[in-house]
Amino acid sequence: MARFPDGSAGDADYGSIGAGYALIRQPDPRIAAQFHAALGDARTVLNVGAGAGSYEPLDRDVTAVEPSASMRAQRPATLSPAVDATSQDLPFADDTFDASMASVTVHQWPELERGLGEMRRVTRGPVAILTFDPVPPVHWWLIDYVPELFEVEAGRMPALDRIAAALGGSVDVRTVLVPADCTDRFGQALFARPEQLLDADVRRAMSAWSFVPDEVVQRFLDALSADLASGAWDEKYGAFRTLPEFDGGLRLVVGMP
Repeated sequence: MARFPDGSAGDADYGSIGAGYALIRQPDPRIAAQFHAALGDARTVLNVGAGAGSYEPLDRDVTAVEPSASMRAQRPATLSPAVDATSQDLPFADDTFDASMASVTVHQWPELERGLGEMRRVTRGPVAILTFDPVPPVHWWLIDYVPELFEVEAGRMPALDRIAAALGGSVDVRTVLVPADCTDRFGQALFARPEQLLDADVRRAMSAWSFVPDEVVQRFLDALSADLASGAWDEKYGAFRTLPEFDGGLRLVVGMP
């Protein structure tokens, strides 16, 4: 399997786009609470594709796996160092962990079924996968400005039933609503804060933008900037600023053996 120079093993080069990721993608406590609840009473937890450690519970014994050196370097001192390994070859014995988790990472795995099978192999209890439905459940303003971004994501995000089939056993798919003041600034979390998507650092913390041509990004920036300045955005889409939460397609897929 080919890896980028910094070790990134998926389709995105975090050696190029990962700078400052941990500052932008701060885990939201409301999303974290749902994620952690899915782990049940597990004491030992495996986090695959752990990145900078978002959503790792602090009250459990967590083993993190992350192939990107740039992302491992951003893990705070309060978390344990991550193991340099990939999802499809987890260096652990069968049934090592009480539970396992993966946070918005499975769309980057080159061998999804093998990776999820590995998680199932090393896990005695629940496997919790935080991901996005490749089909947005709501047509919202960002789709109008840059449909190319959603075309990219539709080709990257695996179908929920494919994830469920790979996990096997009993699988529950849960809707995770995104709060308007979400501290984890992924694209859908900015449904009520369009100005933030003008920030290159914010966009860089979303891997999908790295697959959008520069001219498309510039077209988006020009259009959104103009519409915010003129008031056209608020006239057409201002209702999004009043929503306390939003269904942006974030889903928690929980599999039991």
